[in-house]
Amino acid sequence: MNIVLCGMMGCGKTTVGLALAKKTEWRWYDTDGLIVDRYGKISDIFEYYGEPYFRSLETQIAKELSAQDGLILSTGGGMVLKAENAALLKDHGKIVFLRASKETLAQRLTLDGTRPLLQSKEEKVLDRLQRLLMERTPVYESVSDLTVDVDGKTPEAIAEEILRALEVKCEGQV
Repeated sequence: MNIVLCGMMGCGKTTVGLALAKKTEWRWYDTDGLIVDRYGKISDIFEYYGEPYFRSLETQIAKELSAQDGLILSTGGGMVLKAENAALLKDHGKIVFLRASKETLAQRLTLDGTRPLLQSKEEKVLDRLQRLLMERTPVYESVSDLTVDVDGKTPEAIAEEILRALEVKCEGQV
């Protein structure tokens, strides 16, 4: 089994993923990180090749990782929006939606210039976040096996909540 973290950019998938990996001693992967390592900066991929090409790279990563077991996966915010990716990841894992409020996301992302989907001359960051939340939240909820609210919680507390809910035993526990 794998634990797959999904949710909006800025909800804490990477930080919580690392906390889960530490507690379980499972291997951790950040799907966006794998894409960057192999193909270059995500903003460059979006600019030069477009979002559809980036989404095809996500599917390649989903196929590769879903064939393995005992992984913690921090997915990019759009990874599970594609039904094929969600099905692949769900096949060998439990998908956990890390739900954060618009205010929490805005606080974490306002100064982050590396998020291609937040770069818009026409929309303010808060308006763009609100629109993305409205579009994505129903999908995150429909594909996830577990939803965890992250506002005001530490990554370690969120990791503990996930492990308890999924009944995952950590290394060294009886």
